Amino acid sequence: MMNFNVNGKAYQVDVEPEMPLLWVLRDHLGLTGAKYGCGISACGSCTVLVDGAAVRACGVRAGELAGKKIVTIEGLGQDGLHRIQQAWIDHQVPQCGYCQTGLIMSVAALLAKHPKPTDADIDRDITNLCRCGTYPRVRAAIHALAGD
Repeated sequence: MMNFNVNGKAYQVDVEPEMPLLWVLRDHLGLTGAKYGCGISACGSCTVLVDGAAVRACGVRAGELAGKKIVTIEGLGQDGLHRIQQAWIDHQVPQCGYCQTGLIMSVAALLAKHPKPTDADIDRDITNLCRCGTYPRVRAAIHALAGD
């Protein structure tokens, strides 16, 4: 049995230490917001926060998470829409939407670290892939959130 703190709740799950966090979240905890995209930590569709840092859930193993606090998209706006989610609506960021939960989680980590990020900060920290190409809208939403 492994213990997890996900979205402020304690869970005990019987999984192998090598199991990727993504499968723990989706298959064992029923939290399907993090999406499977590539399986090699390249696309970012599975991004969650681990102790506040953006982490690709397909690339981190369950056994590496003892004592860590995990936040998924389901935990980001527990009391309604999070301000990032509202900015996504206001700036009409999503098109197909598949990658958006990962992008939102990456932006949450960015804004926690850099409340007023520069374009260079955005380029460095937001490396998620979006096949629809909503990058200009993502950047506009981030700048609006930063008060630019």
